[in-house]
Amino acid sequence: MIPLLFLATCFVAYSNGANDNFKGVASLFGSRTCSYHAAISWATITTFAGSLAAIFFAEMLLKKFSGKGLVPDALTTSQLFVLAIALGAGATVILATLTGFPISTTHSLTGALVGAGLMAGGRVNLSALGRNFVLPLVLSPALAVALGALVYLAFRWLRLRLGVTKELCVCAGVEQRVLAMPQPDGLLAAQVIPHVSLTTGSEAVCTQRYVGRVLGVSAGQLVDIFHFLSAGAVSFARGLNDTPKIAALLLIASVLNIHWGLVAVAVTMAFGGLLHARKVAETMSHKITDMNPGQGFTANLSTALLVTTAGVHGLPVSTTHVSVGSLLGMGIVTGQAKWTPVLGVLASWVVTLPCAALLAAVAYFIVRSL
Repeated sequence: MIPLLFLATCFVAYSNGANDNFKGVASLFGSRTCSYHAAISWATITTFAGSLAAIFFAEMLLKKFSGKGLVPDALTTSQLFVLAIALGAGATVILATLTGFPISTTHSLTGALVGAGLMAGGRVNLSALGRNFVLPLVLSPALAVALGALVYLAFRWLRLRLGVTKELCVCAGVEQRVLAMPQPDGLLAAQVIPHVSLTTGSEAVCTQRYVGRVLGVSAGQLVDIFHFLSAGAVSFARGLNDTPKIAALLLIASVLNIHWGLVAVAVTMAFGGLLHARKVAETMSHKITDMNPGQGFTANLSTALLVTTAGVHGLPVSTTHVSVGSLLGMGIVTGQAKWTPVLGVLASWVVTLPCAALLAAVAYFIVRSL
């Protein structure tokens, strides 16, 4: 049973990395500040650093996700119960990843705890569920939308005060145009004629850049530097916040020393992000809102502040909800939010908890029968 528990926990970590690792750097890719491969590499490095930091700073989340207080204590020591939680949560997250929906691993683990607990005949403490899990998860996206909008407006005001303006590139090139030219015999003949073309304002070929200097440094370069740093901060905070939630599955069953459990989760999470993050990356980078580097930076800064604060105080907020909320808040203010895809993402959040509960309940029934 112990090898199965370890593999199931690594499955959750892999799924989490595939679905979550890119979220901190989505604005880097979405604003064309860097390529996909550069973004996912930066996300992997900084997330892994946050996961290692969790060994020293995230004991509160380890205790919270042990399940104590949410389901009867007798269940939290059952290896079958832990295995069902891991299978239910991991299956939910990997299904969302394969379909390109960024969902919450926190929601999945919470749903799996509830579903497996009910199938095991235990009673779920609804008060603890609402106080410790549901309330932070409901409030975090709302706070992120508000903070994302406010931070963007504050930085926009500061930019204008410093005299930093935007410029839009004009793309010039030579195109080949085919024209019908009349011939002496009265017929028409196709002839290729080169001509100069100019394009401006097209998001496919043009990128907004900032013009001006701040403290003697180019405003555009300064924005890019802080954008990378903020993306790294979000990824670090995600590793700090999410790694203990998954490693808590090993803590419940006392599978191995929790410090080695955290390292195993960190490594598997990194591989998940490197190998299977592309679909969720497209959703986060291009289907929530359009953005330029400065707007992406403000959204990342809002996300980093909220997720890091939650990690320090032991609140199991969803990095997904916070990140999407920050991007959406910024998109609402700029008028660039894409509501049709956003509604699809919100719908996936609604079904995450019951889906994980159902899958964990089925998993518990099967492993108990075997």
